[in-house]
Amino acid sequence: MKGRLLSLDAFRGFTIAAMLLVNNPGDWGHVYQPLLHADWHGWTFTDWIFPFFVFISGISMTMSLSRRAQLGDDRLKLMLTTMKRGLIIIGIGLVLNLIPSFNLDTLRWPGVLQRLGLCTILCAPLVVFLNWRQQAWAGVLILAVFSALMLWVSVPGADGIVRTGSLLAAQDTASYIDRLLMDGHLWAKVKTWDPEGLLTTLPAVASQIAGLLVGHWLATDRTRLEKTVWLFIAGLACLWVGEVLHAWNMPINKNLWTPAYVFAMAGWACLVFGVCHWLLDAQPSEAAREACARWAAPLVAYGMNALFLFVLSGLVAKLLGFIQINGQSLKALVYAPLRDSGLAPINASLLFAVGFVLTFWGVAVFMQKRQWFIKV
Repeated sequence: MKGRLLSLDAFRGFTIAAMLLVNNPGDWGHVYQPLLHADWHGWTFTDWIFPFFVFISGISMTMSLSRRAQLGDDRLKLMLTTMKRGLIIIGIGLVLNLIPSFNLDTLRWPGVLQRLGLCTILCAPLVVFLNWRQQAWAGVLILAVFSALMLWVSVPGADGIVRTGSLLAAQDTASYIDRLLMDGHLWAKVKTWDPEGLLTTLPAVASQIAGLLVGHWLATDRTRLEKTVWLFIAGLACLWVGEVLHAWNMPINKNLWTPAYVFAMAGWACLVFGVCHWLLDAQPSEAAREACARWAAPLVAYGMNALFLFVLSGLVAKLLGFIQINGQSLKALVYAPLRDSGLAPINASLLFAVGFVLTFWGVAVFMQKRQWFIKV
């Protein structure tokens, strides 16, 4: 663990564990509301998770690339290496989407990993060639351009009616661009728009820039206490800006990744990470830090192989649904004892998700103890 920021590993681990929890209920018909995405406008606990991943990626990029660039590494080579990493992440996402049908004609092109890869590619030149002020202005410009395209450009909706500034599903500019460029390869549940579409990836880049800025702040020579205090202040300020934009610009919306959503989620990310940073890295009592580290050990184990565990969990979830035994999916067979246990259906469904998280925590600990750290 020498040289690692323990709080960042714990924050990353919290995020991946939360993602596994919300992605793997026993029964999608019985799920507590906070463990589902908001239907459209608004947000739930589940809507924290993806922007937290993007935010964490930004922090990590600053801590690695900026430091190497300042030490004299070739900046162009750093940028190209990072872009290659982004392409590999996109490739992994596409392969995961191919399973189990392996049908290129209906392959969903967008996805969580595809968006993470695109954000990495688009942020690479920013983190290598721009200072923190220029990165901040780049984020503002991205959000301004996105807002203009969403609010002022007239486009036909999925129903053929031309509208200007509509923010309803399948009626907005982002969904029009996705249908124009990726028709037949969008989210199968709706087919007329995608929650990880192309245009909405632009403001996701702004979320990653928020992480870049936090990474710069962590790299300063300020005291740990001062860093933590300003994480809390920045978090509260971003929440306030998010609420202002929610009322004035576009509502908080994960599927559209609106500017209000960018600021609101960046605010929550700063606050949650600020708590982790204080407990694990910044508080003056070494004994207290060590006690917190013991409690946070499961999250740290998750955080040290987060991308691998996310991909593996997605693969396992697909196989559980795909493998059939006596006419039932393997997931149905595994879930049956909980479903028939007498628990309320919603609690049985939650308990299955918790079991899924604990199973992969076992995998994470196994890998950590053997010093297996799989990175792209």
